[in-house]
Amino acid sequence: MREVTRKLVDLLDLSPMGDDHFQGDSEDLGFPHVFGGQVLGQALMAASRTVEDRLCHSLHAYFLRPGNHSMPIDYEVQRVRDGGTFSVRRVIARQDGREILTGSMSFQAEEQGFEHQLDMPAVQQAPEELKSEQEWGKLLAEQAPEKLREMMTRERPIEIRPVNPGNPFKPEKEPPHRQNWFRALGPLPDDPVLHRCLLTYASDFTFLGTSLAPHGRSFLSRNMQVASLDHAIWFHRDFRMDEWLLYDKDSPSAAGGRGFNRGNFFTQDGRLVASTTQEALIRERQ
Repeated sequence: MREVTRKLVDLLDLSPMGDDHFQGDSEDLGFPHVFGGQVLGQALMAASRTVEDRLCHSLHAYFLRPGNHSMPIDYEVQRVRDGGTFSVRRVIARQDGREILTGSMSFQAEEQGFEHQLDMPAVQQAPEELKSEQEWGKLLAEQAPEKLREMMTRERPIEIRPVNPGNPFKPEKEPPHRQNWFRALGPLPDDPVLHRCLLTYASDFTFLGTSLAPHGRSFLSRNMQVASLDHAIWFHRDFRMDEWLLYDKDSPSAAGGRGFNRGNFFTQDGRLVASTTQEALIRERQ
């Protein structure tokens, strides 16, 4: 496992504090606040630690306050229900006694049933033919303020390769549809809980910007106030985060200062393994 990936795996490996409470460290990715995907991934790990022989099939969470990446985060898990097939957990994430995220996760025992899925959409290029976001960052670094250059060029545990890359410093109006290939850097252990938590972590990358595309804005545009408001994930089939996944995203609507985004994760051979939705604040300051 690459060292940068090991650090992310360790970040998701929460410390038990007793009575279904867990604590996780925070990482500074160069954003003003804690990356939302980190809190989501840690919340799912906390809930998963209280469930046996069942894997998460859905997650619904609300971001309540921005997190401080210089402080650890406390996760309280509430055991809502354990049924014959499903278990439900509620998770509250706190910093300094204040809630920053609340979410519910449902877990299911393995079973067989009807199967169908949408076909994988057409992709212009395979991931091996594309530059990574890190490589694009190095090409654009001269256009970036000095404080952003390290963030744009640092090695990342989740390798992202945009199919239709744009310049965040000079965004143009485009259709509300984005595609990226995702993969963890280096091999991972055979732990389906870890793979779900890593996908949860990664699913918040490049998502919000889909609803900005038709307006010729990016999260770096002047006077833009952007933030994730909520996030949901449904896990359909098993997968590995150390193998390429296509994240296909669209934004059906933006209104009232909010942008709505949808996404699907596909394996390279076309299996739909997870779906996501998110509403985000995309407000232009007056």
